[in-house]
Parts: sequence; structure tokens; C-alpha cells
Amino acid sequence: MADTTGNIRGGTGEDISQPRKSSWAYIGPGIVVAATGVGAGDLVATLIAGSNFGYTLLWAAVIGCLVKISLAEACGRWHLATGRTLFDGWQSLGRWTTVYFAIYVVIWGFVYGATAMSSSALPLVALFPEGPDLKVWAVAMGLVGLVFVWFNKYAVFEKLMTVLIGIMFVVVVYVAIRVTPNLGEAFTGLVPILPDGSLLYTLGLVGGVGGTITMAAYGYWVNAKGWTDTGWMKVMRLDNRVAYITTGVFVVAMLIVGAELLHTTGLALTQGGQGLIDLGTILEDRYGTATAKLFLVGFFATSFSSLVGVWHGVSLMFADFVGRLRGGARGGRDAAVAEVATGEREKSAPFRWYLLWLTFPPMVLLWLDRPFGLVVVYGVLGAFFMPFLAATLIWLLNSSRTPAEWRNGWLSNGMLAAAGLLFIVLCVQQVRELPW
Repeated sequence: MADTTGNIRGGTGEDISQPRKSSWAYIGPGIVVAATGVGAGDLVATLIAGSNFGYTLLWAAVIGCLVKISLAEACGRWHLATGRTLFDGWQSLGRWTTVYFAIYVVIWGFVYGATAMSSSALPLVALFPEGPDLKVWAVAMGLVGLVFVWFNKYAVFEKLMTVLIGIMFVVVVYVAIRVTPNLGEAFTGLVPILPDGSLLYTLGLVGGVGGTITMAAYGYWVNAKGWTDTGWMKVMRLDNRVAYITTGVFVVAMLIVGAELLHTTGLALTQGGQGLIDLGTILEDRYGTATAKLFLVGFFATSFSSLVGVWHGVSLMFADFVGRLRGGARGGRDAAVAEVATGEREKSAPFRWYLLWLTFPPMVLLWLDRPFGLVVVYGVLGAFFMPFLAATLIWLLNSSRTPAEWRNGWLSNGMLAAAGLLFIVLCVQQVRELPW
């Protein structure tokens, strides 16, 4: 909260009144967005791409990181340059953005809650086969996430996410080294080539790994860290690059595992989180129980970090959304940004309402064997969100809403436009796959 001198203190408690030089000491929100954005489904999709095409699509993973760096940087730049939250910017574009976000955040949260809880439970069932069944573990993970986010502010949340991403990083890189990558062949994968039947896998690698709505949450985590003005711009940009370079390491490591362990042997994985259980079994057969157990721990860290990250980040966005509908302050330094930076939003009723929405209603889906209708709606809405994010960022960051010094240049406009087109293609493909 504000101190007696009027300086804002951020989520980590430091005095943020003075501009800072770019420094590794401040890294934090990027770690959070990286840990949240890479989930079990992303790892399976990358594994399957590697198993089907070897190293051929490595270049797509690199481009994907550049695309996500551009999108997240634009989100952070908006928050720092304008002193306004992203939803405040969306609201300035017209009422249609409010309608869209309201529908999206309710349906997406309902389905994602069940998905996140199930993904976090799967590795625990494999690690403790004599323990509770999947539904009990899933409910427990939802409740643990709820309690943790409910009672802790950003500083503690960031520390947990740092531990989880550390586990993810060590395990994934260890497994990639364990399968003995062919570095010569890997470097050839940096040459853009599209093998027959690889288009959708390529689009998935470029656009599907590293987060959807959690990318929009990045600006809120930047504010929660205590970064609220342009004095933190260089720090934010370094933080963002670290986030997606880390994500790139995950993607490349899993592609290596898919190429070396699956592609060369013709083994196949099932879709979804179950595919990582399959991989654990394969690793146990090849490298022993210890490696398999370690991988399952990494699988849990990957899934649970996504759960906790969404519970916190999207709840912050929802709290801002409700605050705007109630007529939040306008003009000058946005009161909503200050509330996020001082932790007031994390104690607000809307923040906690959405936490409850993510946790309890989705538990109903855990007792449904095949909730296809909602899964289809979730997939389509997810595909629609990223074009919305890219297009609105182009609009906001090229308009008078943004100070001239911080508006988009040609490179940022080009990357955001390319991202928007990419996600439109992915969106069309999702719609085509609907069971009309």
C-alpha cells in the first residue's frame, strides 16, 4: 500500500518510486507467465510433433517464442506507458469488448478449471498408485490452489512459481540430455521446411505453446510486482525475454525427447495429459524407475504451476473487469493499476468470486466421462482469444491512447499482425473441426 511519503510499494515490498536499470535481480513476472503458459497439453503437442517429424519443425518453436515475446511485450508496454490496465484499454474501444470478455472469461474459466485440476492430478495418481483416485486428487489440487491464492499476495505467489519453474526446467532439460540428442540433425531443423501433413503441427508450435489468456495477464503481474510506470520499461523487456527464452527451452527440450525417444522408434502417445503418463512408462522401460519418477514430478510442476497461475492471474483480470463495470477511476494514473500494485485487488470480492468460480463449479465436470460439448466450446473460444488480443493491442498501441514515445514501431506492428493472422488460421481450423 502507499507509504507516508506517497511512494507506491509493489507486491514484493520494494520502493518503486525511482526508475531502475535493466537487471536480473528484478526478474519475476516473466517467470510467472512462463510457468503458467506451458501446460501438460502443450508438452504433449510438442512431443507428438517431435515424434511425427523429428527435428524438422524446430524452427517453428523458435518463431513461436518470438511471436509470444512481441505479444507479451505489448501487454506490458501498455500497462507501463499509459498507467492503465489492459481491460481499461479494451473498454475504450467500445462496448463489444466488454461483452466478448464477459462471455469468454465465464465459459473458459468453467472448462479450464476442470482441465487444470485433472492435469495436476494425473501425475499424482501415477506417483502414488495405491492412493486416492483421479477425481479425489483433482478436487484436492483445486482446493490447494484456491487456498494458496486466497491467502497469499503476489510476492509469495511469485516465489512458488519460481520453485515450480525451476523443477520444470531441470527435469525437462535432464530428460532431453538423457535421450542423447543428435545436435547435428537438430541444427538442420532450424531451416524452415514444411513436410507433408505438418502444417497444423507447425501452427500449433508457433501459436499454441506459451499461454493464451495468461499472456494478457502478464501486464497485471507486471503491476503486481510494483512496476507501474515507464521507468520500469527496460526491466519489463528483459523479464519478458527471459520468460519466452525459458519457454523456448522447454519446447526444444520436449521436441528433442519426441524426436529421439519416439520418432526413431515409431512409438506413439495418446493426446492430452495421458500422453505424459505414456511417456513416463516409456522412460521407465528405457532408463529406469528413478528417471520416470523424476519426470512425473516435472509433469506435476508443469500442470500445477499452470493451475495456480491461472487462479491468480485471470482472477486479477476479472477483478479489474468488475471494477470497470462499476465505474472505476479514469484519467491520469489509473487507480486500478495502483490497486493491483499494492495488492488491493487480491483482497477484493471479485478476485475471490472468480477464484471460487474456477474451483467449485468445474468439479462437476470431473464426474462426467466425456464432456465433449464444453470442450469444443472451450477450444473454439480459446482460438478466438489470441486474434482478439493481437488486434486490440495493435489498435491501442497505435492510437492517441498511448504516449507517442511508446507507440508501436514497424517491427512491433509486423509481429503483432503476423501473430493475429496466425491465430486466425488456427481459429478457422478449430471451427472446421466442429461436429456440425
